Amino acid sequence: MTDVSATPAAAAAARSQGAGMKTALRWGLYVILGLFAVYYLMPLFVMVTTSLKSLEEIRTGDLVALPREVTFDAWAKAWSGACTGIQCEGVRPYFWNSVLIAVPGVLISTLLGAVNGYVIAQWRFKGANIIFALMLFGCFIPFQVVLLPMARLLGVMGIAGTIPGLVFVHVIYGIGFTTLFFRNYYVTIPQELVKAAKVDGAGFLRIFWSIFLPLSIPIIVVSVIWQFTQIWNDFLFGVSFSSAGTQPVTVALNNIVNSTTGVKEYNVDMAAAIIAALPTLLVYVVAGKYFIRGLTAGSVKG
Repeated sequence: MTDVSATPAAAAAARSQGAGMKTALRWGLYVILGLFAVYYLMPLFVMVTTSLKSLEEIRTGDLVALPREVTFDAWAKAWSGACTGIQCEGVRPYFWNSVLIAVPGVLISTLLGAVNGYVIAQWRFKGANIIFALMLFGCFIPFQVVLLPMARLLGVMGIAGTIPGLVFVHVIYGIGFTTLFFRNYYVTIPQELVKAAKVDGAGFLRIFWSIFLPLSIPIIVVSVIWQFTQIWNDFLFGVSFSSAGTQPVTVALNNIVNSTTGVKEYNVDMAAAIIAALPTLLVYVVAGKYFIRGLTAGSVKG
């Protein structure tokens, strides 16, 4: 015969045991995630601490130890005094070159991608799928393949070795990605909105400007973050299509690290690397959550 008075107590014990197991698993997950975070953040920690040490402390101290005396001399030298070959003006002019390349490159490629995605998603025409497939094909062509044709094209246009030439290269290479982002986002917008706007007399540009652009903030954020990161971190196009005075900060960083003679100034190298990485880190810190939302916003319908 079953003891009915013991059933509630047994159920409570089982619930307590289950809750304890869930708590243990949760803490175990936190510990594992914490270890991974420490592992991936350790290089950044070493870079920051090394950049704040003097050369004497770097030679005599521990690599992962905190600086005994914090100094920003390495940061000042990396910004305006480190040698990038025969010139010793730091990364400052090259940093602003990267700004002049990245800002218009991001804006133009995002705008063109939005228009392309709008046309391909909402204004279907004969051959639209073929054109979209060809643009996707262009996304996956390795950088090295386009170097010679692009160099020839820049020479014909008369913008080889200039900042507008670098902007042009990044816009051309980024249009495929931005078109893909906007096309996948715009196919989720109901066609009824376009039909209703047409009934009211709105045209192509009016519908795009008044209906689609206000709805595009999440995917615009995705496109801006993607393109800014790609352009700012680019090295191959920067070293291939630039000349003296137009090189981006990634090329200057390579020159600082590899052209040092005499004593190796690791603190200056680390400070220069952090300065070069700060804009992309700042973009992800400020707009990272919008990047995830934007990527998932167009993932329901493709």
